[in-house]
Amino acid sequence: MTALKIIVIGNGMVGYKFCEKIRAKSPDFEIAVFGEESRRAYDRVHLSEYFAGKTADDLSLSTESWYQEQNITLHLNRPIVNINRELKIAYSADGSAHPYDVLVFATGSAAFVPNIPGIEKEGVFVYRTLEDLDLISNYARKAKTAAVIGGGLLGLEAAKALIDLGIEQTSIVEFAPGLMPRQIDAAGSNMLASKLANLGLQIHLNKNTSSIEGENGITGLKFSDNSVLDVDMLVISAGIKPRDELAKACGLETGLRGGIVVNEAMRTSDPAIYAIGECALHEGMIYGLIAPGYEMAEVLATNLCAGSKTFRGFDMSTKLKLIGIDVASFGDNFITEPDCRTIVFENKHKGIYKRINISNDGQHLLGGILIGDASAYNMLLQTADNKMILSENPEELILGSRGGSDSSSGAGITGLPDSALICSCEGVTKGDICNAVENGCCENIDELKKCTKAGTGCGGCIPMVKDLMTYSLKSQGKYIKNVICEHFNYSRQELFDLIHIHELKSYDEVLDALGKNDGCEVCKPLVTSLLASLWNEMILKKGNDVAQDSNDRFLANIQKGGSYSVVPRVAGGEITPDKLIVIGEVAKKYNLYTKITGGQRIDMFGAHLNDLPVIWEELIAAGFESGHAYGKGLRTVKSCVGSTWCRFGLHDSVSFAIRIEERYRGIRAPHKFKSAVSGCIRECAEAQSKDFGIIATEKGWNLYVCGNGGSKPQHALLLATDLDSDTCIQYIDRFLMFYIRTADPLTRTATWLNKMEGGIDYLKNVIINDSLGMAAQWEREIGNLITAYKCEWKEAVENPAIRKRFSHFVNAPEDKDPTIEFVEMRGQKRTAEWNITT
Repeated sequence: MTALKIIVIGNGMVGYKFCEKIRAKSPDFEIAVFGEESRRAYDRVHLSEYFAGKTADDLSLSTESWYQEQNITLHLNRPIVNINRELKIAYSADGSAHPYDVLVFATGSAAFVPNIPGIEKEGVFVYRTLEDLDLISNYARKAKTAAVIGGGLLGLEAAKALIDLGIEQTSIVEFAPGLMPRQIDAAGSNMLASKLANLGLQIHLNKNTSSIEGENGITGLKFSDNSVLDVDMLVISAGIKPRDELAKACGLETGLRGGIVVNEAMRTSDPAIYAIGECALHEGMIYGLIAPGYEMAEVLATNLCAGSKTFRGFDMSTKLKLIGIDVASFGDNFITEPDCRTIVFENKHKGIYKRINISNDGQHLLGGILIGDASAYNMLLQTADNKMILSENPEELILGSRGGSDSSSGAGITGLPDSALICSCEGVTKGDICNAVENGCCENIDELKKCTKAGTGCGGCIPMVKDLMTYSLKSQGKYIKNVICEHFNYSRQELFDLIHIHELKSYDEVLDALGKNDGCEVCKPLVTSLLASLWNEMILKKGNDVAQDSNDRFLANIQKGGSYSVVPRVAGGEITPDKLIVIGEVAKKYNLYTKITGGQRIDMFGAHLNDLPVIWEELIAAGFESGHAYGKGLRTVKSCVGSTWCRFGLHDSVSFAIRIEERYRGIRAPHKFKSAVSGCIRECAEAQSKDFGIIATEKGWNLYVCGNGGSKPQHALLLATDLDSDTCIQYIDRFLMFYIRTADPLTRTATWLNKMEGGIDYLKNVIINDSLGMAAQWEREIGNLITAYKCEWKEAVENPAIRKRFSHFVNAPEDKDPTIEFVEMRGQKRTAEWNITT
């Protein structure tokens, strides 16, 4: 029997997924794929990461040999241009004919380009393919101002891309009165706009672009209200339009506004032709997300393999991180009273907006919107989709339970039905995941991904997948061991203790004694972090240099473009005029961009690798030391001016902050940590947002712990009150060593406490009451670390072997690479010492 011939038109994410799914079900089909791009299918969901350093190969969905291994013929740069439906022949651009039994349209969509006069001018781009991104990147080198037309998902992604490219001034232009009008309400839009404005983006709402100004290249946008926005680059990201032109040409039924009409089996008006993904119009709906496209691919693959499956529409709930800001919507997010009861939480100070819509009888969650903190999204979505009965306090869904536990921690996951869809990208249910674990197939997340495909799409379901895996393993009475990687069969805490017991001092010693094979990029920085936490030796000695993260490897944060930052320590924020002058002189001499940070330090950006030792030599001579901005350790101890100057100040917060910072500088931990000392309850140093914060009282100091800034802000909790200075430091010593010993890798103190059984009450008992009997040992250990401290940069500039690593060329250390191109950014002056192109 002759194999059925399937031709797939389009080699995007959905076309690739269809090939993957049908091959997993049957080897019998003869499959050929025709794509118009020159590269294999790649991940468009994470397209903006191309600007953050990912390559086309990194974004590729398959290896180069995958199609051959699956016996699928792939034609790149060879689109289908004509179809003879009567003869069942598809003709490619080179004129060759390809007979088919089944034809699958997976042509996706193209960027929608509005008909604006001047749209053809130089400097106007769309944001859709890797080729588009290359064009944008090249043009951005000579652009200082840019705009994006479109304030939806794609528009905000494009704005992030322009920020990543270093455009000094970027604007978002949106026709609607709010951002992301299809996902969030007016209040959510206002919150998002405020957060974006704080990042330097200019937001222009209710703006209709009437023309693009400029003779040849773009110089500005003119709006229908006659206002003008001066820009020299424009990215249009105003939506998508289905690629249905070939379907129309061969007479298939299409929608009035575009799209190839399909039924619930993905069949078009021709029984031999199907359409899936963003080109398919199902019941009047074009789906612009990847998960519905994958579901369509599953439906078609199942039916072609003699199965039975239908497409019943798809939930458009989504969670994204746009420009570092969490944005999510789920269920019926726009329903309003009196058709529901609405609960809203809004924190303008931290940029958080949460809204949930509850049924009038209080029994069910209907939908909601999350801005700034979407950590509870997965559980909220499951609660709504599975019509789970709510507690008598539904506000706890977004505020957390009154007992202080985290409502998004996965505690309610056991109540989900087996049919609950956990991974919408791959259509994986709770039952699929639990069965894979219970059948003994999977006992770690990598095995579970391979077995079920859960978490291999957008990755947003991974936290819930891990919770389900842990729940299933525990229900079988299995011991769950949190090993760090395949090379070490130990948890971080176990490895910490073993290195301590055996007094191992280098990565190679640890690997030889406790590990196997050659190690990897997971265990190398983790082990070197443990070594630093235990012994506080120079991290680049004893062969540990090659095991470090790139930032630790060069004792500086690598910046976009390949330059480095220089961050001297300014303990407590106190600095002398002479030291200020030195920073200014160094920055001017080496053409560095300077910025005062939120931690009361002056950062200098744009340093070349060769210059780092000489820059630090000058700073060290002036009395500065490494600020450890590159390491997982103490960053800053912020202070207010305290009783020395402030009329409200109760104690000398500056002196205490300096004492704290000089005590814990250089100590490495599972993650970076920050501190602050406020001289009174007015809290000018923002101590309650720090990993440990200290606030003056009339009787002493209040100590707060486990606060967090960043994308998931969390207030610190009160550990102890009215402490004298020495007792306060004693408690901090114990707290830090307990954290260093027990936290998982890359876990901030807030997350560590959230996962701790017993929470803050347990932590108080351990730190204050010494319930574990470890306090004296911890105090000795941190004392040893403090005694061992040396400035890493001082050692680096004085040690020829270490200094040698800061060279572009080992055999010509004084030469600079003439092929390196440095572009002026944010007013940073160019240096004639380098061959520079702007």
